[in-house]
Amino acid sequence: MNPSLFAESSAQAAEPRDAARRSLAGATRRELAQALAEIAVPEREIRMRTAQLWHWIYNQGAPSFDSMLNISKVLRAKLSERFTLDRAKVAAEQISSDGTRKWLIRLDPVNEQDCGAEIECVYIPDGDRGTLCVSSQVGCTLTCSFCHTGTQRLVRNLTAQEIIGQLIVAREKLGDFPGRAPPDGGQGLAAGSRFVSNVVFMGMGEPLYNYENVRDAVAVMSDGDGLSLSKRRITVSTAGVAPRMEELGRETGAMLAISLHAVRDDLRDKLVPLNKKYPIKDLLQACRTYPGASNARRITFEYVMLKGVNDSPAEARELVRLLKGLPAKINLIPFNPWPGAPYECSDWATIERFSDIVFNAGYASPVRTPRGRDILAACGQLKSETEKLRARALLSVEP
Repeated sequence: MNPSLFAESSAQAAEPRDAARRSLAGATRRELAQALAEIAVPEREIRMRTAQLWHWIYNQGAPSFDSMLNISKVLRAKLSERFTLDRAKVAAEQISSDGTRKWLIRLDPVNEQDCGAEIECVYIPDGDRGTLCVSSQVGCTLTCSFCHTGTQRLVRNLTAQEIIGQLIVAREKLGDFPGRAPPDGGQGLAAGSRFVSNVVFMGMGEPLYNYENVRDAVAVMSDGDGLSLSKRRITVSTAGVAPRMEELGRETGAMLAISLHAVRDDLRDKLVPLNKKYPIKDLLQACRTYPGASNARRITFEYVMLKGVNDSPAEARELVRLLKGLPAKINLIPFNPWPGAPYECSDWATIERFSDIVFNAGYASPVRTPRGRDILAACGQLKSETEKLRARALLSVEP
């Protein structure tokens, strides 16, 4: 951890946003059209002006209306009087030894009782691709016993704008917009490349308990005239909210990931308490009818490896039996420890034996390389207790 980095980020986060003007960064097309109507843009022009704003905000990453040169000065002035393109505030940034970055993002209050919630998102570089793990809720309701985020109570759902805002922040921080170098003076992108090529809804929260906002965020992220991510590179992970899975596939076209982690209902009830409501049989039936699932669009089943809990050869064989006939890929995830965790990670030899059984049955079974463990950014570790870490860092640099 770099204490000076925390101090600098905290000072930036202290700058107040303009409460009198709302930001359009992260807005949907419908919200942009409504904003234009509010400043009396003629109805016949709204569709064209919406397309212009969309291009500048999402394709070019414009930080203000001033740079929108194909929009008249008069309209830019009207937009600036009423709105901004302010980004979400990064309260803290941590950079792992492996290049993983974690941002603590402070959200604007949504009402008088809201003192400003915080969420975490993580960027994971991996060769020629970069994956951004975004949050969909502040906290979580699911209380999965192996997951650090599950120990934080649910505060509220994120809006679509707040979800999209995480991608905008990441692209800006990484210099991932055309002609815009990262703020730290780095090199930025090579022509035609992207730092953020994939988005996974695997951060804080259960995405299908915030379905409408997740759906709208996926639509903005995958719009070809803006952020332009392929739907095959957007993955929504669920602990098993079976009734909403068909709707997700039909309305978004996103890839699906299932947090499975056990092959028996009695064990899964303990690891993923949502299983008591939607048991394994119902969950797998929803997977079999997921729209668009095929060998080219396989469903990912996530399986955290817990020492002496779910990692036996018999359980590997039962996993193969359960998934028979499904277009599936199985991600084996070495358990990432967190303070007070009640589990240990399986031994490497045990993980390899488990993987071999699954692989020999014809399923891809990659073992996910733990990334960002040193900054609590790995799978299952996200929790906005970064506040505590930042406070300690600030104390350590005080005279």
